[in-house]
Amino acid sequence: MPSYLRVGELPPKRHTQFRKPDGSLYHEEIFGTEAFSGVYSTLYHEHAPTGVAQIKKLRDLNVSEWRPDTHRHHHIRTKNLESADNVVEGRQPLFYNNDAFISSVRPNGSMDSFFRNAQGDELYFVHEGKGTLESVFGLLPFHEGDFIIVPRGTTYRMTLDSKQSRFLIVESAGPIEVPRRYRNDYGQLVELAPYSDRDFRHPEKLVSHSETGEHEVLMKVENALMSYIFNFHPLDVVGWDGYLYPWIFNINDFEPLTGRVHQPPPIHQTFEAPGFDVLSFVPRKLDYHPLAIPVPYNHSNIDSDEILYYVSGDFGSRRGIEIGSYTLHRRGVHHGPQPGAIEASLGKDSTNELAIMVETKRPLRVTNNAERLDDPNYPFSWMPQIKN
Repeated sequence: MPSYLRVGELPPKRHTQFRKPDGSLYHEEIFGTEAFSGVYSTLYHEHAPTGVAQIKKLRDLNVSEWRPDTHRHHHIRTKNLESADNVVEGRQPLFYNNDAFISSVRPNGSMDSFFRNAQGDELYFVHEGKGTLESVFGLLPFHEGDFIIVPRGTTYRMTLDSKQSRFLIVESAGPIEVPRRYRNDYGQLVELAPYSDRDFRHPEKLVSHSETGEHEVLMKVENALMSYIFNFHPLDVVGWDGYLYPWIFNINDFEPLTGRVHQPPPIHQTFEAPGFDVLSFVPRKLDYHPLAIPVPYNHSNIDSDEILYYVSGDFGSRRGIEIGSYTLHRRGVHHGPQPGAIEASLGKDSTNELAIMVETKRPLRVTNNAERLDDPNYPFSWMPQIKN
């Protein structure tokens, strides 16, 4: 969770002369949100970040929408999704609306170029793999189970240390934050929050590059991918301070809340953003009322769409689901435990499920990528005679 950080070399006072050993000035940058009224950080560069040598458009990033004839639930199988070169250019968009853009990617290599998303804030969930997020703010190592939050406009690249990697990516039209109800008036996490300030990781080791030569920064903006060439290394920051920077929270540090009877999904909320929430379903003790039914009750999401991404373990209310599956439960159409799930759950005192929910306030659209991975029988999986 972002709090004030100070990393590297800084002048005693902002907006004042800060000189290099050779007497020339470092270049100050305000990296901020909401013009000059939101959270921000102040960075000091070896080179002026405005020094672009070449610009060209690489391609459009518009997606093709799949419009099924019927309004129904979907099961999208991405376990065997084809691998791609890197986490940026290999993303497979699956679901989207004006607030969120949800993709999967199985990169088989690190990024050569750097990347800057000027269109949205990013959430990476590291399903498989490990590596390092290299950014203007420093090095941020990551591993399985990590949620990586990258503010829009951050210049970074991902280097991978594993042969196999898998990421869920959510791009957001607004900032991805810790829910307000978990924070007091000073921004500190309250005792009832499902995590503490100690659970969050942030860049600590700042590696400043002073070398020159052509370096490419890819930028996503206006649904297109642009290429910007600089004649210096873009990670040339010698120091920074502020509240806006990449950070990490690991899903295994989420401390679940439980009750005597089954609790509603909001108790699993992990992050909030304009237009959607992110929830974590983690291994936990189940409901302990003597007559408890420890699986979800039937519901119809009257005014929201609900995506579940299955990470590991057994999800008690579902069958036919595999690791890397997505389910999209549409508004207005009931879903709940499949036949036999209620009886099978009775008497169980714990679950080992690990899954992520993205619940949107506006309807989601489905892409052609999702169409080819869709299980057409899923809407009928609540019928006893249908087996997945």
